[in-house]
Amino acid sequence: MRGALARVALAGAGGALVYLSFPPRSAWWLAPLGFAVLGVLLHGRRARAGFGLGVAWGLGFMAPLLRWTGEFVGLIAWLPLALLCAVLIGLGTALMARVSTLPGAPLWMAALWVADEWLRGLFPFGGFPWGRIAFGQPEGWYLPLASVGGAPLVGFAVALTGFALARLGRRWRVALPLALAPLVAGLAVAPLVGVAPDRGTVVVAAIQGNVPRAGLDFNAQRRAVLDNHVQRTLQLAEDVAAGRERQPDLVIWPENSSDIDPFRNADAAALLDRAAAAIRAPIAVGAVVVDRADGLPRNTVVLWEPGRGATDTYTKRQLQPFGETMPYRSFFRVFSKAVDRAGQFQPGSDPEGFAMGAAKVALDTCYEVAFDGVVRDSVTAGADLIAVPTNNATFGYTEMTYQQLAMSRVRAVEHGKAVVVAATSGVSAIVQPDGSVTRRSGLFTPDALVAELPLRGEATLATRLGAWPEWVMTALGLVAAAVGWTLTRR
Repeated sequence: MRGALARVALAGAGGALVYLSFPPRSAWWLAPLGFAVLGVLLHGRRARAGFGLGVAWGLGFMAPLLRWTGEFVGLIAWLPLALLCAVLIGLGTALMARVSTLPGAPLWMAALWVADEWLRGLFPFGGFPWGRIAFGQPEGWYLPLASVGGAPLVGFAVALTGFALARLGRRWRVALPLALAPLVAGLAVAPLVGVAPDRGTVVVAAIQGNVPRAGLDFNAQRRAVLDNHVQRTLQLAEDVAAGRERQPDLVIWPENSSDIDPFRNADAAALLDRAAAAIRAPIAVGAVVVDRADGLPRNTVVLWEPGRGATDTYTKRQLQPFGETMPYRSFFRVFSKAVDRAGQFQPGSDPEGFAMGAAKVALDTCYEVAFDGVVRDSVTAGADLIAVPTNNATFGYTEMTYQQLAMSRVRAVEHGKAVVVAATSGVSAIVQPDGSVTRRSGLFTPDALVAELPLRGEATLATRLGAWPEWVMTALGLVAAAVGWTLTRR
């Protein structure tokens, strides 16, 4: 009994190591150590034991990582979500235990980790990719691999290093090369990460106007939020006129920067006209727009041009469950009346972004940046720059905004594009195509980030391959699990 409890405690500690590798910390090297702990515990175990150890490891990882989900609604959101993610991890580790004694076990276990992340990206409620290992690697030796096989390859590489380290005491001659190979591959790919502006450059401004207060009621003063972003844009225009800042070619405002529908409210439209005229550049405005046909809201980015007003729109395609939408509302209302705060937003379907001056801008609004296919579709629509308008005010001063910024950094390398992150309350950032952050704002502080960024039309190998690396690794892991299961039964 004591041995079982010690293993469970050690599994939780291994998961905690992976959590500690995630931003805002930069200890990316802790992640493979966390997988090494998991690999030692799973070796030779039955599937049932593998499931239990995986749940414990998953809770050690997910419970602290997702603490931000309960910042203003409490345990009712945070712990059930962390437990669900841990159970899904347990399903994967049950299969990993079955393959842990096969020749080349670290390879098959790492492939099963990719399969597990694939499952969590689809289920439940359209998937919840938060906690993918690649999103904890926005710097370090593994990141360049994103340009080859996207986020799945980065996750595979980290897991492979860890599972191989777990075998050093048994078959070190095989395990050591497997542990080092992903690190060497990452270093070898690093010089190939493209940063050259093959379509020229543009000067971009990201506006962070701030909100009156953090929390679920941040938008109770919608006019104040809009006023804040107008005022910060006007201040930037003054700085440009005085020569303190460069003239931007395009401006990105955050998600929810105008929760007053500018198509229905003349005052809001007049404010946007004033801001665009002052800054003399098109503005991508995050707005809540009510559709005239069904009367339901859309989370929309509106292209607002000087002297022309609204000329294009992009509607968020991947909506956040339990926030923008509420699945099984009547059922979950039994547990908490907070479900009635969730909206009835309707998703868009068109991935094409905006033509803003010389740039073709892909738009991936907030939650969308976590989904491989959503970002890929917006990039392959012809983009040479990525914008991530986001609103993190709902989560206060938690780590959520840093975790989301890390996703944007991984996407920059994955698709070889500069990324502009514009947040209502922080952290806004300018991300170069190699994932480096050259400018960033603080939390709950008005700011304007101005930078010259490269326009890159060249597609990375990851962009061209799409989901194929993930599918292949998932298939290999599942085939290995089937073989392991068959051999065990025999």
